[in-house]
Amino acid sequence: MIEVRELTKKYGELVAVRDLTFTVGAGRIWGLLGPNAAGKTTTMRILTGYLPATSGHATVAGFDVFEKPDDVKRSIGYLPEVVPLYLDMTVTSYLAFVAEIKQIPKARRKAAVARVVESAGLGDVSRRIIKTISRGFKQRVGIAQAMIHDPKVLVLDEPTIGLDPAQIREIRELIRSLRGEHTILLSTHILPEVTQICDGVVIINQGRLMASGSLADLAASFEKTDGVLVRLHRSGPEEAALFRGLPGVGKVAVEGDEIRVEWNRGRDLRDDVARLVLDKGLGLKEMRSVAGIEELYMKIVAGGLEQ
Repeated sequence: MIEVRELTKKYGELVAVRDLTFTVGAGRIWGLLGPNAAGKTTTMRILTGYLPATSGHATVAGFDVFEKPDDVKRSIGYLPEVVPLYLDMTVTSYLAFVAEIKQIPKARRKAAVARVVESAGLGDVSRRIIKTISRGFKQRVGIAQAMIHDPKVLVLDEPTIGLDPAQIREIRELIRSLRGEHTILLSTHILPEVTQICDGVVIINQGRLMASGSLADLAASFEKTDGVLVRLHRSGPEEAALFRGLPGVGKVAVEGDEIRVEWNRGRDLRDDVARLVLDKGLGLKEMRSVAGIEELYMKIVAGGLEQ
């Protein structure tokens, strides 16, 4: 549904995106993950026709982004980082206005507005003026305007930025509910956004592709060790030395108020770690896995991994 091949964007001497290549399958939610200034927004603006690329190729819903931009725009619903709202309009009047701009036939506009009001959970505020509703509902209105013309693809740039925890949870649930009906590319620099919503991820850093694939495949490909992070009543050098004595443990390190215990993949020493904590009376506060997309992402951002 989305195919990007060797995409590059330069601003003079600055290369914002360099030889980016990835694919997003139909009906999937794919995260575009990277730190601030990684090139995520530039990539999205190119895919949605807001920016020209310097070189490379991209197709959306079967249409070439550069040769058939109008067809691409009809196939995409776009939520930019700054939501484009007219604050003095009511929710329904704004959505009707967007439906007209997007050339939905007049006979179908009322039904289109009703559809996205229901899908985005806007029923309770549909008649209210936009400036009077909460930030979370404003974000829902932004997603609704992206869906008004029933596009095959949704491109969402930082959809939960600036929201409180309750609003973030609501928007994530809304996005998850759209899986299958739409192909979704979601840009974020927040790791839980990807792990809780997405089927797969494209990780970029400094405009370059660092990794791409399903979450499980990426974790399996890059992680050669397994392990846990253990938080105790006291997590210091003496406690770390106890874990080094466990058979099969390869690496132990104190990280802040936690101890990282690692071993080679194919083994599972979690029971041994927990038993040592209990036998020595170390006071276990928390134990969690270190394997997975979090470790991969942190290694990439730190420059430890490169495709």
